[in-house]
Amino acid sequence: MTEHASDAPILLEVRNLKKHFPIKRGWFSRTVGYVRAVDGVSFFVREGETLGLVGESGCGKTTTGRLVLRAMPPTEGDIWFRDREQGRVNIPAIDSSALKRLRRNMQMIFQDPYSSLNPRMTLLEIVGEPLLVHGVAKGVELKDRVAEMLRVVGLRTEYMNRYPHAFSGGQRQRIGIARALALNPQLIVCDEPVSALDVSIQAQILNLLQDLQQQFRLTYLFVAHDLSVVEHISDRIAVMYVGKIVESAPTPRLYTMPRHPYTEALLSAVPKPDPRRRTTPIVLEGEVADPAHPPPGCAFHPRCRYRIERCAVETPELREIAPDHFVSCHRAEELALQGVAPLTRALVH
Repeated sequence: MTEHASDAPILLEVRNLKKHFPIKRGWFSRTVGYVRAVDGVSFFVREGETLGLVGESGCGKTTTGRLVLRAMPPTEGDIWFRDREQGRVNIPAIDSSALKRLRRNMQMIFQDPYSSLNPRMTLLEIVGEPLLVHGVAKGVELKDRVAEMLRVVGLRTEYMNRYPHAFSGGQRQRIGIARALALNPQLIVCDEPVSALDVSIQAQILNLLQDLQQQFRLTYLFVAHDLSVVEHISDRIAVMYVGKIVESAPTPRLYTMPRHPYTEALLSAVPKPDPRRRTTPIVLEGEVADPAHPPPGCAFHPRCRYRIERCAVETPELREIAPDHFVSCHRAEELALQGVAPLTRALVH
């Protein structure tokens, strides 16, 4: 987490972002419906801060991260980014030439450290590839830059000519981080970067990401499903459910004063290190709503124990109920929901 992030200017602003995948059937592949993977998402990330994007599998958080980088085109919506060279640009609207220049300042760390690295390339080629593609360095300069990046992420420079199979999962993820850092980006989308690692290695990678953020003034969009991990690194957290953000707030406030029933249920399942603080997890009714056929009104209402008649017919708007605290629930102001005590960061450091 960074200090004074709330005073920084907004680096990334997403407005009403949607991604609908067509459902095709029949001999002629007619479109019979759409999967609303991302359905009207809006959020912002300030320069130098970390926004955690959390939710169950299939909620649309990874798709959101890929849309931000324009790894796939959005169906609708704006993604405004304050690029250090081009100024404030709307990512879906720019041409391929401007997008290539923009991608120097927007990078991604992938979830699986095993499949995200080419097994036929050495570390020199993997970390140096972005520098070659963007014409930043070559020859001796390229080698020096790659050596510097390896040192920064805690790897020896003599590993430069080795292949990915020679490294553990944690070391491979460090290689992926070095590749993302090679072009000195402003924004890094972290797509569940520690979920495939052992718990002890997770702590090391989280510490590394925090140290690099301070050193290079990085901004993170941290996609994850584990709230106990996200709490350690995020300045603010946005909770997604079936393609929508249902709540976002500064991390301490979200943990101690949740205002959406879905957030309360997620927090109740967070492991408590102190046995005296253990609580009974809230078991939600039914299944996650189908993004191809979401229920009317609030998508969460079939599983919500606080639902009223209004919830089944009227879709709640995401509104600000306190400074930097947004929630989409008709009863947000009247419900007294159970939060959790913040976990000690000594668990990581």
